[in-house]
Amino acid sequence: MCGLGPSLTKGETPRLAHSVSGVVETPWMAEILLFHHAQGQTPGFLAFAEELRAAGHVVHAPDLYDGKTFTDLDEGVGYAKQVGFDTIGERARLAAAGLPNELVYAGFSLGVMGAQELAQTRPGAKGALLFSAAFPPSEFGGSWPLGVPLQIHMMEADEWALEDLPAARELVETIEGAELFLYPGDRHLFADNSLPDYDEGAAKLLEQRVLRFLGNIE
Repeated sequence: MCGLGPSLTKGETPRLAHSVSGVVETPWMAEILLFHHAQGQTPGFLAFAEELRAAGHVVHAPDLYDGKTFTDLDEGVGYAKQVGFDTIGERARLAAAGLPNELVYAGFSLGVMGAQELAQTRPGAKGALLFSAAFPPSEFGGSWPLGVPLQIHMMEADEWALEDLPAARELVETIEGAELFLYPGDRHLFADNSLPDYDEGAAKLLEQRVLRFLGNIE
């Protein structure tokens, strides 16, 4: 399904409970492997990981950039090209190696590469969350694994994500229960509150939908 606009898609039934502190908590604790975007482990990326932890989930957020961060997206992409996408993919696989198989894999933009590959190729995946990017399932050697839930979030006019939108649509059309949420706007890293791309309304809605997704995983 595609979600447009500021409200949850019709028919959604979030299983969420609100604590006294206002933090949204889920009835099931997920273990998540979360990969950063091309600008590295920015304060906003780390803040997103902390929000998931505050909701009761275990979050592993490995640094694939050896401590480097970038204030400009193009510079970050340039660094990724310098390091090599194959090398970054290998670092993502190594980050998963010492963790349980029963993980939810999540990634922002560049981090989607590792998240989607592991969700498709590492047995036991509990789900996948793809933010601002998506790949055709054939990119990682085959079809999507049966029974692994998927949620994709993009801004509908984001130039970086537009080329990935056909792949995102292919995924949701072929995977039972998969969700694609398109937000109004053209920002890329709109859920990172430390970057100019940040969109508070869209970011909060994304977080709400992510927590609902995690709460519904069995």
